[in-house]
Amino acid sequence: MNLTGKRVNFRKAKPKSNPYRVLVLLFLLLISVFVFRAVDQHEIVSPFDPTPIPTRMPSSYAMEGETHFIAGDLNKAIAAYQNAIQFEPQNYQLWSELARIRAYSSASMTTDADQHQRLQEALDAATKATDIAPDDSTAHAIRAFVLDWLANPALVGDQVESYKTQAEQEAVQALQLDNQNTLALAYYAEILVDQQKWLQAQQYAEQAIASDPSIMDVHRVYGYVLETLGDYLGAIDAYGKAVEIMPNLTYLYIQIGLNYRILAQKDTVLHSRFYDTALENFEKASTINEQLGINDPIPYIAIGKTYSQLGEFFIASLNMRHAVQINPTNPDSYGQLGIVYFKARNYEGSIEALKCAVNGCTPEESCAVRQCDPEIDQSIAIQGMPLTNTTVVYYYTYGSVLAAMHRPTEDKCTEAVAVLEEVKSQYANDATVLNIVNTSEEICASFGILP
Repeated sequence: MNLTGKRVNFRKAKPKSNPYRVLVLLFLLLISVFVFRAVDQHEIVSPFDPTPIPTRMPSSYAMEGETHFIAGDLNKAIAAYQNAIQFEPQNYQLWSELARIRAYSSASMTTDADQHQRLQEALDAATKATDIAPDDSTAHAIRAFVLDWLANPALVGDQVESYKTQAEQEAVQALQLDNQNTLALAYYAEILVDQQKWLQAQQYAEQAIASDPSIMDVHRVYGYVLETLGDYLGAIDAYGKAVEIMPNLTYLYIQIGLNYRILAQKDTVLHSRFYDTALENFEKASTINEQLGINDPIPYIAIGKTYSQLGEFFIASLNMRHAVQINPTNPDSYGQLGIVYFKARNYEGSIEALKCAVNGCTPEESCAVRQCDPEIDQSIAIQGMPLTNTTVVYYYTYGSVLAAMHRPTEDKCTEAVAVLEEVKSQYANDATVLNIVNTSEEICASFGILP
């Protein structure tokens, strides 16, 4: 290349001035001034500034719900899943898990009405899941689980068989969709137990454990199967494995304690050891609830019943009264306290507590039962519970102790006869109940007070 006679210049040529370009630049400069002023005065928020309230991802609510469930705080878990559903109302997995947790939370309800309401809420969620995902095996499995827990005469009356049939149909459908679904296998085993098909139930429960032993539900169900078969030590072992997976689910400790209590009643040699172990598990449940700030009277009721069986009525009544204080609006807790007072031969105290459970009582009467301070503690009127298979023991005990405490100068038989007649009308075919009623009515008849 020949560069002779030419000067090489590596600088750009100076552009000629363009009046239109100058006007554009001046306009942009003016806009910039206004923008910066608006940002400085917070009229415009910089996209790089952090938002005042962090936006929460919907999935975080589901994670929160799972965390609370593992921690044993089922009410907070339910609330978290409800929040997640608000963001993803068509997510059937959220509805299914909400149903499962609601069902487990029903175990902490002490009245039939509360249990029924919570399980009905669980069924609504489970049905929503199957409506959204009719071909999902797990959704049908969880709906089967909820229906089976609802199939309780105290909750649904004469519709029990209908609920059992629906539960079985849901479980069968779940297995048809996926015959290896672990939850479907486990829940079907539970349903088979309630249908008294014990051999089949054990086979399905063992198949569920072989499928996935990392799921709490499969060990819980296996424990239930073994408990029903009378293998209480085997049931305790199965529930213990469930505890290893979910160490803060108090329902499991209650089940373990109940099985130890049964063993204590059957074994005259080791009964003290078994009672002590039962109490340890009930106390573990109460400790977990205290740590989580959960007001659940069930562990204290279990402790009270255990001490009552041991004949230690003073400490039994203390625990039962504590259960009342934890949940002072719950008439069942008053009934439980009344039974302990009755066994301790504290008949006056028994009448006061059982009256609250059966007929209800005024704020002053409930305060006397709770031994509360009227100036500090809440004033609470108690509504009595209807007569059911769960509450009949409160009714006939109340009627009996009233009859026993009747005096010519203190009429208690009028109330006793009214209560006993209600029991008699519904339990005329129950020989045990009828014998108690007839004996108490004979006492009142001796005073001239007849039905």
